[in-house]
Amino acid sequence: MAPPRKSANSGRDPRTPSPSRNDTVSSTASSPERPAGPLSITTSPGDRDVVRVNNTNVTELKHACDDALKRYLARPDLFKQSHLHTDVRLALGWLSVFVAAGTALYGYKVEFEVAKPLVWAGLLTYMALTAIQSLYAYFIEGSIVFVGRRKTFSKRIITERITLSSTTEPVKKTKPPAYSLSLHYVRSTSGGKSLLAKGKTQGSKGYNSFFDGLGTLDHEKFEQWVGELVEQTMEGKAS
Repeated sequence: MAPPRKSANSGRDPRTPSPSRNDTVSSTASSPERPAGPLSITTSPGDRDVVRVNNTNVTELKHACDDALKRYLARPDLFKQSHLHTDVRLALGWLSVFVAAGTALYGYKVEFEVAKPLVWAGLLTYMALTAIQSLYAYFIEGSIVFVGRRKTFSKRIITERITLSSTTEPVKKTKPPAYSLSLHYVRSTSGGKSLLAKGKTQGSKGYNSFFDGLGTLDHEKFEQWVGELVEQTMEGKAS
């Protein structure tokens, strides 16, 4: 009688399960991954307001797109918008107003010859603050429309920062005015000491792709386009 054949797995401890495809997927899923992008977080139609502008006014078209972009990316579970640039400009603006008001009040209460040195100082301070505000808006803030941050936890704290700048591409012979976006994204951990991903992307699309003949914004088309650019940037791809 022939001896019984040994199974190929006879050397394996029967208590040890063999690796399976599901185990591999689970292992991959448990490893640190890129945080959720905007396309993976749905928006119900009821959460969107109807946006209608004069579609012959490029400035209105751009502002409508900028506002829609901010609402889309600042949703829960996405990015928390930073208002640093706005706060700096407001602080400089209010400070210049207080300086002007204080200088005017002092000049009104005190004799001209006595008040003249301080009035001149107040005037120069006001001019300096106004100039700083203008320079800050032009050179530092520039065309930035959205700065967002997000912190997530996947075995470690992951910090993300995304910056979007927008401009309008002027009309060309066969091309209508277009909405242009530049995106810059950084993902890091350990308080920014360890860089996990970095991406930079640019894209543009005609305003007529997002607005109908009445000037109504098609939120779904616009959000799909913005979401694709953001996720492309999060993947660390450049275009």
